[in-house]
Amino acid sequence: MAAIIDLIVLLLSLGIPLFLLILGYFVGNWREKAHFQDLEQREKKTSDLETWNYGGKQEFLRARKTTLVVGSVVLTSDYFKQFLLAFFRLTGGKITVYESIVERARREALLRMKERAIAWGATKVVNVRYASSSLNGNNPKDAGFSLEVIAYGTAIQD
Repeated sequence: MAAIIDLIVLLLSLGIPLFLLILGYFVGNWREKAHFQDLEQREKKTSDLETWNYGGKQEFLRARKTTLVVGSVVLTSDYFKQFLLAFFRLTGGKITVYESIVERARREALLRMKERAIAWGATKVVNVRYASSSLNGNNPKDAGFSLEVIAYGTAIQD
C-alpha cells in the first residue's frame, strides 16, 4: 500500500496531466476491452434474431404484430484519447483511437435494439437504420468527445 501511495505522489509531482494520461490509457484500455468482450457475448445471444432490409419493390412480410424498437447509447472518450485527438488536430491524419469508440457505439446500439425486440417477442427486425451525432458540437472549449448512436427498426411477430 505504501508503494502505491509513493507511486501516486511521484506521478503527482511530475504533474497531474501526465498522471491523467497514464490513468486514462490504462483504465480506458481496460474498460474498452471489457466492453468488446461484453458485446461479443451479447451478440451470440441475439444472433438468432434476423435483421432484414427491404427495398421499395420487394414484397413486404406479413406480420401478426409489429412495433418500433430502438436502441441508443452515448459513449465518451477517456483522457488519453482526448490528448491524442488534440495532437491529431495539430498534425492531421487518420484518428484510429476514435474508430473503436464509433464501432463500440454502433454495436451497442444495435444490440440494445435487438434485446428490446427479443423481449417484446419479435422473430425478425426489418429495415434497421442508424442515426448518430456528436454531443459536443463544434465548441473548441469542449475537451472531450461524446458520441450518440441510435439504431431503430420494425420488430415483427410472425
